[in-house]
Amino acid sequence: MVGTASSVRRGWRLTGATLAILALGGTAACNGGVEPSWSAPAGNSAGNPTGDTPTDGGQTQPPASAAQLKLSPGADAQGVSPVDPVTAAVTDGKLDSVSLTNADNKAVPGDFDAERKSWKNSGELGYDKTYTLKVAATGADGLRTERTQKFATVKPRNLTMPYLRANESAMLDKGTFGVGQPVIVRFDEPITDKAAAERLLSVTTSPTDVVGGWRWMNSREAHWRPKVYWPAGTKVTVKATVYGKNLGNGLYGQADKTASFTIGRSKIAIADSKTHRMKVYVDGKLVTKINGTDVTAGIPISMGKGGTERSPTGNLIDFTTNSGPHVVTVKSEVYRMTSASYGITDPKSPNFYDEKIKKSIRISGDGEFVHLRDWDTWQIGKANTSHGCINVGTQHIFWFYDNFGAGDVVDVKGTKRQLDVGNGLGDWVLSWDEWRKGSALS
Repeated sequence: MVGTASSVRRGWRLTGATLAILALGGTAACNGGVEPSWSAPAGNSAGNPTGDTPTDGGQTQPPASAAQLKLSPGADAQGVSPVDPVTAAVTDGKLDSVSLTNADNKAVPGDFDAERKSWKNSGELGYDKTYTLKVAATGADGLRTERTQKFATVKPRNLTMPYLRANESAMLDKGTFGVGQPVIVRFDEPITDKAAAERLLSVTTSPTDVVGGWRWMNSREAHWRPKVYWPAGTKVTVKATVYGKNLGNGLYGQADKTASFTIGRSKIAIADSKTHRMKVYVDGKLVTKINGTDVTAGIPISMGKGGTERSPTGNLIDFTTNSGPHVVTVKSEVYRMTSASYGITDPKSPNFYDEKIKKSIRISGDGEFVHLRDWDTWQIGKANTSHGCINVGTQHIFWFYDNFGAGDVVDVKGTKRQLDVGNGLGDWVLSWDEWRKGSALS
């Protein structure tokens, strides 16, 4: 019958398939689990001959290197200080290459350590810049790893430049100055965080350490002076390492500054308004002769006559020489002096003057000088008749002018008016304890 025969044929086909499967299973068992070349390993139905599990559309992941990278700053870091170090380090491997580039693809130099385990930039970074750090390393297992990341440096609200000065006319660097010379750091912007700024200022000395400290004279200017006058021959280096540093309210240092200078011989003059004499000491010894004349009792002088006058604008002008240690700032062979500088412009005033004065040595900010008086010379050594300056006659002024310069000291005694700390370089009018109170870190 047709129906019976079809059933029998289908049965045979099923039986044959079953036997084939059993036969294969038996063969596998007898061969100890060895699979034929066309079969897929367990867990890999795609037949991948490597045995890896495919990912991402059938692509395989390469083996991970044993090398571990550590980069700083971190990826996508913002507001990084340009003085913060950029570093790359590796464990279980060595660095093959490191590149640090700015947005213009300009490379920033750097250096590896001897074992190529670390790298650090040696070139300077800029403000408000984006940088790309690319690092490649090979692990101890011979496998390579790479990483690329970016970061951005801080964008300052404003910048300020420090200037290292001796006085209003001279910088400190490579100069030679007297034993009264303070170190002046003058910023071109007001400093709101004086403590932060002061921590970035340093003074080092040789051959011996000199004790000294900082004082803020105003919001822009800090002075450093020793506890006592400088030792002659001291070598001094001052640094303002402000670049990349926040000095308050987003104000950053524009650049670092360094100056080195030398302290010369000790030259101190002591001018006494009562005796009308000025004794001069060089390296601690009294000068007894100048141009063949005996000055053991001091150089004859005339100082401020005293008294006051009110200017048309209401300023009260005092003609008394200030007492206290003055520090020489600048010298002029000829200097125009006029009473108009402090408000007296009427030629009819007994205190009006407008003259070109020779051999002028400035010792204060409000117009006190040691200078030649070659008119009415009878007052020299006998009376105080000047408008506040220290007048010296022709016999001694040339020696004094040639020997005294920036940083030397003229200490005035015996008047009722005291030099203010902010008048020129009046730093020495304060005791050491008073001086230290002006530090932002005290």
